[in-house]
Formats: sequence, C-alpha cells, structure tokens
Amino acid sequence: MIANEIAYVALVSSDVSMTSNVLGNILGLPRNDVPCNTSGKSIPVFTVGKSALAVFETGDPMVEMQEKPGVHHIALVSNDFKETLRFCEKNGLAQPEESKFLGLNDLPLYKIPKNQTTGVQTWITSKLKLKPHTPGIIEKIDHLGIAVSDVFASEKIFANKMGFEVESRQTDMEVNLAIESFTSDKYGVVYHNRDPKPVGGLRVCFITVGDCELEFLANFNPNQSAEIDYGRPGNTKQDQGAITKFVNSRGEGLHHIALKASNINATLALLDKAGIPLIDQVGRPGSRRALIGFIHTKGLGGVLLHVVERP
Repeated sequence: MIANEIAYVALVSSDVSMTSNVLGNILGLPRNDVPCNTSGKSIPVFTVGKSALAVFETGDPMVEMQEKPGVHHIALVSNDFKETLRFCEKNGLAQPEESKFLGLNDLPLYKIPKNQTTGVQTWITSKLKLKPHTPGIIEKIDHLGIAVSDVFASEKIFANKMGFEVESRQTDMEVNLAIESFTSDKYGVVYHNRDPKPVGGLRVCFITVGDCELEFLANFNPNQSAEIDYGRPGNTKQDQGAITKFVNSRGEGLHHIALKASNINATLALLDKAGIPLIDQVGRPGSRRALIGFIHTKGLGGVLLHVVERP
C-alpha cells in the first residue's frame, strides 16, 4: 500500500473566512493555524476524524494558483519517502516528483503525476501535528467525491496499483414508472406497469483510504445530458447531471467532500439556523443506505460539501 491515511484534504475557497466559520464555529471542528512559507502565511487547517481540511484562498501558490473554488488535492501520509518511491516504481506508477516548494509546516512534498490517478491530485507528505478531533455533531470525513469517466479505470489505479481496499461498488439509478389502469363497471380495476424508463444514473465505487473513502462517480449513460434543476432539492438525476457537467467542463478530478454526521437533520437545521444556504433541507436517500444533504456552495466560498448519516 502506498500510504495508510490522508494527512489533509486541500480546499480552495473564494472566502476563507466564510468557509472557516462553517467548519470551525458552526460544525465545531478544531482549528489549527499551520505555517506555510509557500503561501506566505498560516493556513487554517481543521482536524476531522484522523484527517484534516486545509482551506486555501483562490490563487494561492500551494494550490497551483487555482482560481476556481473546490477540492484541489489529497495529501497522503508517508513515513518513509524512499520506500514510497520504490513502491510506486514497483507497482507501475510514475515515480512521484519532489515539489519545488515545501508543503504545510514546510514539510517535504511529492506529487504523483495527475495522468496516473484518473485526475485526482495526489500528493505525498508527512503527518501534520494537529489538535485532536473529538467526534460530536461531525464524526469524520465520510468520503471524497471524485468525478471520473470510468470507475473501473480508477479502481485499477487506486486498488490494484496503490493497494487500497475496495469498500463497495454500486449503481445509482432514477427511473420513471408508468402505470396504466383499466376500470370496468363489471370487471373492476386492473393495473398494468410499463417497463421502467431510466432518466439518470451513476456508476459508483468506494475505495477506503485511512478512515474515509474515495467515492468515484461516473455517468451511467453517456448519452444522457447534464441536466441540473437549480434551486430544488437534489435527486439522482441531478447528481448525474452535476458529475457529467464537471467532467465535461473541468475534466476528471475531485468534486466534493462529505462529512459524516451523527444526526443529519439536526446538522442541517443547525446550518440553516446560522444562515447557511442549503440545497437539501432534510436528509434524502443516498449511497450505502445513507441519508445525505448538500450545503449550497454559496455558503462555503464555492466548495461543494454535504453531510451524511449512515450506520
């Protein structure tokens, strides 16, 4: 295995103060101000479970001057860089290149070429020393959503080559069901179900990294368009549209982050009371027998985040 945990997930926000307020003050994640010479200042890093969320401004050198908000990269923990490099070479991965700049806390940083990881910016660093997180309304990172063209190709990289375990695979599908009725004053009512008609779907593969999963999502049917009904609660068709639109416009890569909540409706109500705009007011059915609820990107400086409640 290339690593056994995620040091941090890098978020790019158009409003770092707003994002930090949601993560720290509302959701109660411990804040750490971590020095970063590359950025020229300290970066707010929020411990969550065994990992962390680092929030960078758009255009920060540490996130390669990215101007669009979103999830930029995952940083895996390595306790032995030489051994990690040997592992990559042995397992058919391009050897990670040492970055020209140092990472958070000025720790060494290596980058795996993006074309080796189906678009997932994957960096390697050392473990950060952060305040511990005591699970409360938020327990940990549940998963990182990754928009791809082919979940099977991603599985070959992250499971077969990198050595991470496949947690589960599934297909999400939304269908229309038409029911005909035949009503007679003599023979009563007969109902007939027509064949279901798919209107939106996703292929999904969850791969465990540390105490969370990478959720690879691909459009089930490339012939289906990227339709998004803005302003309404989400559904599978909208999820399919969002993934398709992302891949078409930005290419494969990290799409969203999901935090595991002890009580999703209480968490969404807390955010709503604090004035944070929501896409889902209450939890709706999602992958792995979960309830999910998305926060609107306007409330997080452009970062797409949702909360998850599941066994």
